[in-house]
Parts: sequence; structure tokens; C-alpha cells
Amino acid sequence: MSKRRVTKPVYVGGVKIGGGADVTVQSMTKTDTRDVKATVKQIHELEEAGCELIRSAVPDADAAEAMAEIKKQIHIPLIADIHFHYKLALTCLEGGIDCLRLNPGNLRNEDQVREVVRAAKARNVPIRIGVNFGSLPPVGGIGRTRGFSRHMDLVNALPKAQDAKEGDYSAVDHMVATALWEISLLEEQDFDQIKISMKAFDVPTTVEAYTRLAGMMPYPLHLGITEAGTPMAGSIRTSVGLGVLLYSGIGDTIRVSLSGDSTEEVAAGYEILKSLNMRKKGSVLVACPSCGRADIDVVKLANDVDALLKKGNKEITVAVMGCEVNGPGEAKDADVGIAAGAGRAVIFRKGEKVRVVPEAEMLTALMEEVEKTPVPADD
Repeated sequence: MSKRRVTKPVYVGGVKIGGGADVTVQSMTKTDTRDVKATVKQIHELEEAGCELIRSAVPDADAAEAMAEIKKQIHIPLIADIHFHYKLALTCLEGGIDCLRLNPGNLRNEDQVREVVRAAKARNVPIRIGVNFGSLPPVGGIGRTRGFSRHMDLVNALPKAQDAKEGDYSAVDHMVATALWEISLLEEQDFDQIKISMKAFDVPTTVEAYTRLAGMMPYPLHLGITEAGTPMAGSIRTSVGLGVLLYSGIGDTIRVSLSGDSTEEVAAGYEILKSLNMRKKGSVLVACPSCGRADIDVVKLANDVDALLKKGNKEITVAVMGCEVNGPGEAKDADVGIAAGAGRAVIFRKGEKVRVVPEAEMLTALMEEVEKTPVPADD
């Protein structure tokens, strides 16, 4: 695994992004932002799930006004997602939000962007430059607002990362150029509280765009695969893309974009980071897939254990194994583990056998050992 890329720190509310801080996990509300009660309820659920930053869409003036009230009722930093209309950003800043996301594909008037930057700078509020393949500016139209039809923008004709030949102007080239345009616009005003994202649905394009930009500037990167899909397919696509980048040392905060409950995005985000040993938040379940050697219903036992572990937030590794082939070895590597056989199960703690229990008692016995495990002291 490569050493993490060194970046300038940016503070979103009280949360440090980059500068050596842990990679944070964030999500986005899926309620109508104008419905303050519903939005706050969803954010509280996300806070409970471990979400560290939350973003809400701001499609109109009523939503922008609602952000101030939402901010008062939550505990994690609130990010305003702005497209097209710069005055919505100004209203959100006045309401006390912690960060702006600006889309350089559809907010291209330089004077308007400068006005937003001045207001953000006065309040020490960072800006994420959110480049997204689905809303890139027209080819030849970066930073320009007139003379370009959105129906003839030629962006979809650009070759993706894997299809580009030497000398081609590719989708990655256009994404990078779009980001650099807005970075330069912010830097001209001596504004450096910047985060950047380079999202596409196509994983190779996303990986190359982030990788190329990472070598060009010092700002932290928000990682994501846009419109990734349903919980299963989207989690896989995101894990592949973000896993490649994070393993290469690139990335400071992540959002898993799924067509489902936002708490599933948070859970998937932590699982990605835990799989790379980058975060230890919550439990890790090691479970065998089961096979013809298993004498118990390993799948049911693993799901039951997983559900019980999720009710707490203990940093612990638990192994659920169904036979003697891999069971003792995997259980030995876990804080607590169970290797189940016909009619009985052996429970291990750090490789030492502590109990042999009847099959009917194995779930209860395993969770008793989990509860006995002390919480690691903070570093």
C-alpha cells in the first residue's frame, strides 16, 4: 500500500479533511430539503450510523432558507450542494452552513463564482469543486456561459480513459481542465480552503482523473463513483474504484453513492476503509461462505452475529467459521471467534480456546465473549 498523499488540511466545521487526518465517511440526504423535519430526522439516523459529514441538495430559494434551520438541529457539519444558481450559495452561507459544493459544469459565470468565493472567504467556509462527468461544461466552453448549446456539447463523444489514444482529448482531459479552471479562479482570490472531486460512473475514467489531478495540486480529494447503482452493484463498483485510489494513497474523504438508504452508504464506506486497515470504527466480521463440510447453518449464524454487532460500535474482529479446515486458523486471528461443528462449537479468544458449548448455546456464548472484550484505549 502506498504512503498517503500529503495534502493541505481543510476544516469542514470541526472535521479535519486531509493533512494526515483519517479518511472521513460522508453521505447525502435523500429527503426534500425544504422539509426540515424529515431532513433532520434522516440526518440524525445518519449520525447514529457514524456519518461524519452530511450534504443536502439546494435546488431553490426555499431549500436554501431551510438549510439554516437544519443546521441548528444537527450535530455534524452541513454541506450545501449548489448547481446553476450562485445566489443559493450566498443564502446558505448566510445561514451558517459549513461547506459549499459548487459544480463548475453548470455554474460557469466567473463573476458569480468570485462573489461566492468572497462570501465564503469572509466566513472561512471551504468550497468543494465538484467535477462530475454527467454535468461537465461543453467542450470548448469551460468558464464560458454564452454560445454553447447543452444539447450539442460533445462531452459524450469524448473517449473514456480506456479508449483514449495518444493525442486524443479525452473525458479525463476535460475533467482535469474543468477542475483546474475553477482552482485557478479560487486561487486568484487567495482562497485555498479547497476540496476537489472528480466523479464519473466509469471506474477507469474516475481513477485516472483523480490520479492525474492528485499530482498537480496540494488540495484534499473527496472520492466517489457517481450514480454507482443499487446497494449491491453500487457497493461493488465503488469499492473497486475507491479501493484502487485509496491503496495508491489518494483520497481524504469518501461518499458511496447508492440507490438506497443513506445509512447503507455509510456502512459501505466504513467497510471499504476497514478492508484497507485505514479505519477501525466498529466491528469486523470474518465469516466463511459455508460449503458441504459445514455441519451448521453458517450463513444464519453469521447474519445473526452481524446484526447483533451492528447494535454496538465496539472495535472488535469476530470470526464465524463452520468447520475445522479454516475455522481454527481464522478464529485464532480474530479477537473472538467460533469454529462450529456437529452439535457443538469451540470459542476462541486471541487464539486460545476458552469454551466448548452445545450448538444450541453457541450464539449466546459467542456474544458473551464479545461483551467481555475490553474497548481499546485511544492512541
